[in-house]
Amino acid sequence: MKKLSFYLMVMILSLAVLPTGTYAAEKNPTETPKEIPAEVQTMLNRLEEIKEMDKSDLSSSEKKELRTEVKTIKKNLKATGHGIYLSVGAIIIIILLLILLL
Repeated sequence: MKKLSFYLMVMILSLAVLPTGTYAAEKNPTETPKEIPAEVQTMLNRLEEIKEMDKSDLSSSEKKELRTEVKTIKKNLKATGHGIYLSVGAIIIIILLLILLL
């Protein structure tokens, strides 16, 4: 019985993955990307400046300040994201896995 449920699960997962690959190829490649807000762009520019800096002549306290600045900028950039989205297919697969495994 476990073998049957395993094969059934593999079959459903393989059928669920197939259409997503075909839809990805049909998307319009001329679609313009979203514009980046000005404050996010300034944070990204600051990260690039820090990355390109010559840190060999800095003192340890200055390096520590730069590390904390980079951490806060990265935290702020993650906060500006829109979160995690699950597709309907992913939700169905998760529910099926929960039913089959429990």
